[in-house]
Amino acid sequence: MKVIRITGYEAEPHLDDVSKPVPASGQVLVRVRAASLNPLDVKLQRGYMEQFFPLTFPYTLGTDLAGVIEQLGADVEGWTLGDQVVARTDPTAGGAFAEYALVPKAFLAKAPSTLPFNEAAGIPTAAGTAWQALFESFELTEGQKVLIHAGTGGVGSFAIQLAHRVAAKVIATASGSGLDIVRLLGADMCIDYRREDFTRKLSDIDVVLDTMGGEIQRRSFDVLRAGGHLLSTVMPPDDTLAAAHNVTAGFVFHASDGQRLARVSKAIDQYGLRILVDRTVPFTEFIPAFQHQASGHARGKIIITFD
Repeated sequence: MKVIRITGYEAEPHLDDVSKPVPASGQVLVRVRAASLNPLDVKLQRGYMEQFFPLTFPYTLGTDLAGVIEQLGADVEGWTLGDQVVARTDPTAGGAFAEYALVPKAFLAKAPSTLPFNEAAGIPTAAGTAWQALFESFELTEGQKVLIHAGTGGVGSFAIQLAHRVAAKVIATASGSGLDIVRLLGADMCIDYRREDFTRKLSDIDVVLDTMGGEIQRRSFDVLRAGGHLLSTVMPPDDTLAAAHNVTAGFVFHASDGQRLARVSKAIDQYGLRILVDRTVPFTEFIPAFQHQASGHARGKIIITFD
């Protein structure tokens, strides 16, 4: 079968042929129809995450996939051959950028019935992270004000829609044509981060979802109300700054979780949530797609198909 692999940190991803794996106890073999790139894939390839996710080489890239169950391992109940699923593998295992992938049963969820595979593959990490941040790390409710940075990114685009569905007051940053995109996704207020200083326009924010880090994160403390909350998906916030502003802050370290993914999948079907797709390419065009992900300029998800 075809896989996208690296032979070491900073090694160029390449197409390889390997034997089709056999599921062990508690695993299923998924025929991958589509998989999606995440910023994490670039960080793993560059070795930035070695402390948290040490890789064994050769390593097949990718965590997020959508496909069909091809084979069941022992002790797998509740699933049948042919079930359409989405999953996020453990980053240390990877394996999503392949024609077939092994997935622990605990990481599986039924794919949304309203989406094709080449959109469903964009759900696991991005939507799962947004859900974890807004409804587990925080408990966002009706009327609360949430600032979402980088609203056209994978996490940001899902966070806007999820926050809108609970009737929160949604404020998103974007630029150019991205401003129209975040409005369509449900943002009540849009800020052009290239032309406007969000700290001069906002105050008394209940929660900030930081997907940028650095100076954006530091300045975000200034717009929170006393007792507000800052959540970052990219770097641990400064506890000293949080204390100085009388707010709390936390790092959202997304973990693969089939039950959370099932709730997200159900919400997508129930509310008609959209998957913002930057581009969809066949696995034979993986390298330029990976380079585009690494550039940081993707709007939404980059999907790799294996049809």
